[in-house]
Amino acid sequence: MQTKTVEPNEWQPEGLRERKRRDTLQRITQVGLDLFLAAGYEATTLDDIAAAAGISRRTFFHYFKSKDEILLAWQMGMGDAVRDAVLEASTDQSPLEALCGALRKLASYFDTDTAIGIAQVLRSSDQLRAANQAKYTHIEHSAFESLCRLWPGRSRRGPLRMAAMAGVGAFRVAIDEWIDEGGKGALTKRIEKAFDDLRAALHGG
Repeated sequence: MQTKTVEPNEWQPEGLRERKRRDTLQRITQVGLDLFLAAGYEATTLDDIAAAAGISRRTFFHYFKSKDEILLAWQMGMGDAVRDAVLEASTDQSPLEALCGALRKLASYFDTDTAIGIAQVLRSSDQLRAANQAKYTHIEHSAFESLCRLWPGRSRRGPLRMAAMAGVGAFRVAIDEWIDEGGKGALTKRIEKAFDDLRAALHGG
C-alpha cells in the first residue's frame, strides 16, 4: 500500500478538465467564426452559437461574455502564432528578416476564403474595426517580445521594437492589399513585396 503512486491519479482529472475546457473553447470559437461567415456577424445570435456548438447558453457564458470575445479569442491566437513562429527563426539573419520569414510561414497556412471572410466581418462596424486594430497591436507586441528572446540585451530592445513595429506594419499593408483585391495571388508574395518596399524605404530607395 505504501508503494502506491497517488499523485498521477490526483493530477489526471485536472488535466482532463483543462483539456476539455480548451477543446470546448476552440469548438465555440470555430463554430462562432463559421456562423459569422455564413450568416453575418450581426445576424448571428448567442443562442445560434450555443446550439451549433452543442452547449447551453449558460455554458457559453462560462467561456465568453459576448460574441465579440469570440473574435478576440481568434485574434489573440494570431499573436501567439506569430510569437511561436519567430522563436523558431535562426539568428543567422537580421531581426527584420526573421520576422518576415515567420510571417510568410504563417501566411502559407491561411485559408483564403476564411481569411477574407473574417476580414470583412472585422470591417463591418467601428467596434470591430477597433478590435482589428487591437489584433495588430497584440501581434506587434508578440513579435517584439519573441525577437527580444532571440536577441537578448537591454541595448537591443529599442531597435527590436522598431523592427517589430515596421515589420508588422508591412504585414498589415500586405494583408489589406490582398483582401482588397479578393485574395488574388499568394499572400506570401504580398508579404515579401511589402518587406521589399520597407527595405527600400529604409534605405532611401
